[in-house]
Amino acid sequence: MSQRLNYIQQSPEFFKKFMDFSLALKDSAIEEKIEDLVHIRASQMNGCAFCLDMHVKQAKMHGETELRLYHIAIWRESTLFSPRERAALAWAEILTKLPEQGVPDDVYERVRGQLSEKELSDLTYTVMAINAWNRANVAFRTVPGSSDKAFGLDKAGLN
Repeated sequence: MSQRLNYIQQSPEFFKKFMDFSLALKDSAIEEKIEDLVHIRASQMNGCAFCLDMHVKQAKMHGETELRLYHIAIWRESTLFSPRERAALAWAEILTKLPEQGVPDDVYERVRGQLSEKELSDLTYTVMAINAWNRANVAFRTVPGSSDKAFGLDKAGLN
């Protein structure tokens, strides 16, 4: 596999603006635990090794249990997630792999039953951001763990 370009070095002004946007999402109405679940699930679906590695480590540092981390891929069958977490995961999935006909009403209504309008809007921006990061890191094959020290992820104890 050949080395691909470093998109951060090539477009530092866009990277900084997008990083600022992503960091602003930390102040959203969505709690950190749900953000972690959504980041992990979208990264799994998109096959983004870099982001999956990063967000599993962040979730672990935020106190997420290993068993729940293992169950994210099977969240529908798992009993470990609350209705609110399930709604967020369903929203993340439907926006990550948009169906040809768009978001079905039943999915929207189910999610709206668990999240306020502000929470749903903020969650949508969170899903948009992780999908964009996934696409960049998949395109340029960013090496998982390559930024652990810079992001403090070496403290996760998952080396």
